[in-house]
Parts: sequence; structure tokens; C-alpha cells
Amino acid sequence: MTEPSPVHVPVLLNQVVEWLRPQPGQTIVDGTLGGGGHSRALASAVRPKGRVIAVDRDPTAIDAARERLARLPVKLVHANYCDLPEVLEQLGVASVDGVVLDLGLSSDQLADRSRGFSFSAEGPLDLRFDTMSGEPARRLLNRLSVEHLTQLISAYGEERYSRRIAQAIVARRRERPIETAAELAELIRACVPKPLRGPRIDPATRTFQALRIAVNDELKSLDIGLRRIPDCLRPGARFAIISFHSLEDRRVKEAFRSDERLRVLTRHPVRPDEEEMADNPRSRSAKLRVAERV
Repeated sequence: MTEPSPVHVPVLLNQVVEWLRPQPGQTIVDGTLGGGGHSRALASAVRPKGRVIAVDRDPTAIDAARERLARLPVKLVHANYCDLPEVLEQLGVASVDGVVLDLGLSSDQLADRSRGFSFSAEGPLDLRFDTMSGEPARRLLNRLSVEHLTQLISAYGEERYSRRIAQAIVARRRERPIETAAELAELIRACVPKPLRGPRIDPATRTFQALRIAVNDELKSLDIGLRRIPDCLRPGARFAIISFHSLEDRRVKEAFRSDERLRVLTRHPVRPDEEEMADNPRSRSAKLRVAERV
């Protein structure tokens, strides 16, 4: 059987392996399996007697990884990384030699046009990592008031035109509900003026980020994970986190610095080099921070 090739390109792969220092026989956790790129590299480093425990909230990612990682020592678990203590307890694992979290969205999810992650998707605007739990984004979008939408888009998307976008959403839904990503993206683009200078990202980016964070409780999961995961680490084990926007990175930076269980190893975040950004433009906002259990 030919192994399916993942769409997702793992960000900062070499740097993650370098900082985690996986050794044969160790147990490493990939708390955000995604396309499986980090799990594959780490499993190759710890085999034959070690293993990677790969966790993801998205059951589609778990299913895809069964074939992609079938010949490697990887244990797949459908769970939220913030529940890692319970996951390890169920597996009979007392502590681990390293944990990596690659926060945010995978390219595989963006490529799945049935879930609304892509701005051009004509499928239902869902945005949930686990479609069996929580409220889809389209339902949230069609019930919140202007005030609540403004607050959500501003807080989680850091969008300066949040009120204008919220007002447009509420005005549109009086005519018909907003059901697809393409509909929402088109509406947002009409509300946000083109920048005169600086990088030109799609005007819908920040609002989609805000909705995705809200429906998946991403920042809550991160806060819980930052509190709980250090207790799962053996002394000397490393905790590596890749973030993609300031809301995540600030939390990681502050938690690592203030946690007496951890020693910060990266004084400044590790960034992708020019070659990686050219090969994988989605890596341009990635920041890797690493701490060690003391």
C-alpha cells in the first residue's frame, strides 16, 4: 500500500528535534498531531524501544495518521493536550521526556473544504477541531449581538474594524443566515480597507482566527496546558511550544518565565529561516519557545 502524503508541512521541524533532543528509548508527547510531521521525526529518533504519544482533538487527523505513521512507534490518542495528565494515567505512563505543541491550524484542515477553515470554502462554516463537540461557528455567528461579536473579534482577532464587521454580520443575517466561509469572507472584505503599507494579509484572517479560537476554546486549553503539562515532565525533559499569533506567544512567554518548575532555554523565540518561509509561507509567523523541567 502506498502511504498517503500529508498536505501539512511541519513548521520548524529541525529546530523542534534539535531542542527536544529525542534519544532512543525515550517517550515524547506530540500534543498537537496535525499532519504528523513532528511525530514522524520524533518517533524515528526514539525507536526501536521508545515511543511518541500523539494527541489531537481532531478525529480526522487521528484517522489519517493511522496509515501515515503505521510503521513507527506512535500511540495515537483522541484528546485535548490540556488533558495530558489523564491521557498518561490511562496509558500507565508516569512521566515523559519531552512535549511539543504546535498550536493553531494545520494545512490539512485548511484543505478540507467541508469544514470552513479556508476562506473560499463553500461548505458549512464550522471551524471546530472536533465536530462532535461544541458549537459550530455559523451558529455562534448567527446568534450573538453586535456587542458580543465586536468584543469577540477584537479580543481574539485583534481586529481594529471589529465593530464594523459585527454590524455588517448582524445586518446580513436579517436577510439570510451566514452559512459558509466564502460568504463570511466576502462580507468582511467589504468592511476592511486595504492597507497602504505593510504585509497584505487577507482581511478575513483576523475574524476567522477569532471565531476559531472561540469555538474551540483554544486560549483556555493553552492556559490549562501551561499549568498542567510541566508536572508530566521528568527532570531535564523539555517543553517546546510553537505559536502563531501574539495572544498565544504572550501566554507561553509569561508562563515559562513565571513557572518555578521550568527553566527557559530560548531567551528569544526561534523563528523559521528565509528558506523555510519561502518554501512554506504559513510558517512566517511561527515562534518556538522551549523550557526545561528543573
